[in-house]
Amino acid sequence: MAENFHKPTQFSGNKFEAFQGGEDPAAISRVAHETAQALLTRVRTDPDPETVERLVAYTDENGIDAVAELWSRAAPRSLPGALWRIYLIRMLIRQDPEETAYFYQRGTEVVRTIDPVVAGAAVPTGPVEIIALADEILRGLFTGDFAVALERAAAYCRVTATGCTSVADDFEATEPNRSSLLTTRALRFSTTAAEFGACARLWRTDSLE
Repeated sequence: MAENFHKPTQFSGNKFEAFQGGEDPAAISRVAHETAQALLTRVRTDPDPETVERLVAYTDENGIDAVAELWSRAAPRSLPGALWRIYLIRMLIRQDPEETAYFYQRGTEVVRTIDPVVAGAAVPTGPVEIIALADEILRGLFTGDFAVALERAAAYCRVTATGCTSVADDFEATEPNRSSLLTTRALRFSTTAAEFGACARLWRTDSLE
């Protein structure tokens, strides 16, 4: 999902390409890991509420570009990769909370796992509740159990993937193109869920770098 989601309406492909230039990939990777580790260590050591809230709302005021420039090219199963995907998921939710809530709510109605409980969104889940969930997950990276926050993000992605698949089935006969797009979106969410889950496991063994 992350590769395709690098191009939301407020973060165009040409902006992303502009970051790449002729920079040394090893240097870029080093900076990504160092900044992610430094930020997380500093905030979790002294989780000042005002600082945490500024970080949660950072992309609201500054856009996603700065975060992308730092972390978007990191490996999915890495600390900067996990942080990038959490910020990206939050931004996508806030760009269209109505549609996001719709797919998530549909997912809760058809999923046969405990993922809705793990994700922890208020029920029923509307736009306000889905935005609150995104903020809670991001906040949890800085103030709570990092692995639990990642597991909540993974559960959110799986529920949303299930919702997208269910809606895709509704349109398969009448609007095949829309059905195909939703199926692709579901796959992206499923892939990102697996990445979050892997990062959570690595964190628990002190192996997420």
